[in-house]
Amino acid sequence: MSEHHDHDHSHAVVTEENSKKLMFALGLTTTFLIVEVIAAFMTQSLALLSDAAHMFTDVAALAIALAAIKIGKKAADDKRTFGYQRFEILAALFNAMMLFIVAIYIVYEAYQRFNNPAEIQSVGMLIVAVIGLIINLISMKILVSSAQESLNVKGAYLEVLSDALGSVGVIIGAIVIYFTQWMWVDTVIAILIGFWVLPRTWVLLKQSINILLEGVPEEIDIESLRNDLLMLEGVEGIHQLKVWAISSKNIHLTAHLIAPNSDSDQLYQKALEVLKHNHSITEITLQIENTECSILSRHEH
Repeated sequence: MSEHHDHDHSHAVVTEENSKKLMFALGLTTTFLIVEVIAAFMTQSLALLSDAAHMFTDVAALAIALAAIKIGKKAADDKRTFGYQRFEILAALFNAMMLFIVAIYIVYEAYQRFNNPAEIQSVGMLIVAVIGLIINLISMKILVSSAQESLNVKGAYLEVLSDALGSVGVIIGAIVIYFTQWMWVDTVIAILIGFWVLPRTWVLLKQSINILLEGVPEEIDIESLRNDLLMLEGVEGIHQLKVWAISSKNIHLTAHLIAPNSDSDQLYQKALEVLKHNHSITEITLQIENTECSILSRHEH
């Protein structure tokens, strides 16, 4: 029986470039949040307040994402052998929960306003929404590439994206109110913003929970992976196959390969190549077993 390990630390630490992007986006968003909150109360616009609420979660998301990068850089120790990489997932989970709360609050507030519509100052509402859209587009441009690499940054990016669409809705609402004086349009826009955010937030929430429960990452086809290992020359069986993720791009695999008549070193190299190229897994522990071990473990196949 022999055991092999392979490690790749290319995704262990989020790059300093991503940190700078988040800091820049955080500065822009925080500055505009103050302006938008004041404007929402001055114009009496619920849609603008809805957009401001989302902008607040943007600020929180960006701040938490930045903190996750800093904390994730801390080295592993005797108590946390994986280090602090999973803080990224905790941050993404917290952001998703905040978005749920905000969306539900806006929908509730909109329901209350149907019975008591407020007088909306559409011109002020329009100006602030246009500025907000510009800020969001700049932040999205900064974060879009990093969102593909990190679930944490993806959470922040999705919040900025939802706020950008919210700003578009507010702009449309302000124009309609200006020409028609239909004050109820403001409430409808606020509800649409809330309902648009919820399903996207659910996706982020589900992904985060799956990682925390150490489920198989969504991008991994476990049956295809198992078949690829079983097709390696000399492999008669496989058991104790486990695949999980520490963070959004740090996927781990452990498995016992039953291969009594194979050279363990050669088999390990072949398995390593298959797992890296076919399934993008780089943190690998393989145990190659002899006939006696395989007989005892066949029921686990």
